[in-house]
Amino acid sequence: MTSGFYGSYGGRYVPETLIPALDALERGWNDAVADPSFRVELDRLGEHYVGRPTPLYEAERFAPSGRRIVLKREDLCHTGAHKINNAVGQIVLASRLGKERIVAETGAGQHGVATATVCARFGLECVVYMGSEDMRRQHPNVERMRLLGAEVRPVEFGTRTLKEATSEAIRDWITNVDSTYYLIGSCVGPHPYPSIVRELQAVIGREARGQMLESYERLPDAVVACVGGGSNAIGLFAGFLDDEDVRLVGVEAAGAASLGSGRPAVLHGARSSVLADGDGQVLDAHSISAGLDYPGVGPEHAALRDSGRAEYVTATDDEALNAFRRLAEMEGVIPALEPAHALARALDLDAELVLVGLSGRGDKDLAEVLGH
Repeated sequence: MTSGFYGSYGGRYVPETLIPALDALERGWNDAVADPSFRVELDRLGEHYVGRPTPLYEAERFAPSGRRIVLKREDLCHTGAHKINNAVGQIVLASRLGKERIVAETGAGQHGVATATVCARFGLECVVYMGSEDMRRQHPNVERMRLLGAEVRPVEFGTRTLKEATSEAIRDWITNVDSTYYLIGSCVGPHPYPSIVRELQAVIGREARGQMLESYERLPDAVVACVGGGSNAIGLFAGFLDDEDVRLVGVEAAGAASLGSGRPAVLHGARSSVLADGDGQVLDAHSISAGLDYPGVGPEHAALRDSGRAEYVTATDDEALNAFRRLAEMEGVIPALEPAHALARALDLDAELVLVGLSGRGDKDLAEVLGH
């Protein structure tokens, strides 16, 4: 990455009023990374609050005959998903910057829950924007956020999902930029957000690489993760980017395949691969999974696709539902619908030893699954 770009992707495409805030954020992040006490605090919170390291688990009954599928169990984190890694890191950063109010967006609700959780822990005001359609699909997470003291503001325009929630969170941030920190949930948005989120989620990949070597005395043939905005995937991939013999496979929802069928465009402050028409107008995305129902993706993923270092495939709603049920019935593990897409492709991947990022648990999705 150079000056906020991953190849031709990334950058800052925002109103001038936000440039000073982004400059201050970048300075604050660089200062934090250079301060050993910041890493000490993150490690302490990771161990005693988040529950790191998360284990590997070999899904022996789930895997097809002759293959091995190993799960990186981010579903066992506090709050039930990988989102807490990023939320903890950014709340510590926001506190260092003297912010008193946090604003966030959420789709599946896991980032909203993680943000509300850390705001409760640090005593900061929390406002979470969420599309009303996602509030319907993910009602348990809405109640969790409110129980944690957050204000959940419904978004009623457009598709009433993550894209619109993100737009509203950005509008709030622009209006209240002096007092408010925007705690973005994925590796999207204007620089330096993609690099901040990536580094805070890279703990997944670092742990997984060491655990594979310790438990299997080798690296996996392939690493598979679901991709919406892409924070879970980029965090897992980060541990294996330099291992050229390890395939990196991102799995998008078939109806939200911004890497598979998108084009270069600007969305929410950065240039990336976006579902858009010939005029650059952003198209609607669809997925049974609220966390993958987004028409864009983090700029580093677009660069990894173009370079060929990572490959990106899709899974349909039905394939994800089948993998969801298979893991529950054969392993006693109920995954979120997001990583169920990765599980679906892991089942037919031509690789002997596969590592899958199990980014979250499925409590939030039970009503949606039972409805289908």
